[in-house]
Amino acid sequence: MIAGVQTKMLKWLCDDRGRLMEMIRCNDEIFRGFGQVYATTVKPGVVKAWHFHKKQEDSFVPLIGQLRIGLYDARENSATKGQVEEYRLDAANPCVLQIPRGVFHGFECVGDVEAMVLNVPNMPYDREHPDEYRIDPFKNDIPFKWNATRGG
Repeated sequence: MIAGVQTKMLKWLCDDRGRLMEMIRCNDEIFRGFGQVYATTVKPGVVKAWHFHKKQEDSFVPLIGQLRIGLYDARENSATKGQVEEYRLDAANPCVLQIPRGVFHGFECVGDVEAMVLNVPNMPYDREHPDEYRIDPFKNDIPFKWNATRGG
């Protein structure tokens, strides 16, 4: 496992009115602080990749559909530098995937419906000085291949 990556399995609490799922609590071991909460979607056949953050950590939770998430550890002083990992996140079997700063990441929709992921980064987005460093999803040296045909 890439150093610093964590997962937390989640479960739906169901009753006759519907469902509720706790995702991240301030007393969880996985909690790294709160910056903002947002949801993003990806359409079938599309990948949103690759990028990393120098300061921010991301915590992804699948809300709709199925996602294939790629991680690549590019951190110079990491014991797992150069390691690649794949995670499958599914709204039907949810978990939190926490991605440490310095780890390239991206995701693609692997189902037939647009997938949605909730992100709880530990820092708010700074529009004037974004902490986001991108490379092309298909033209790079990362040893991970996307199934999607379009990037973004």
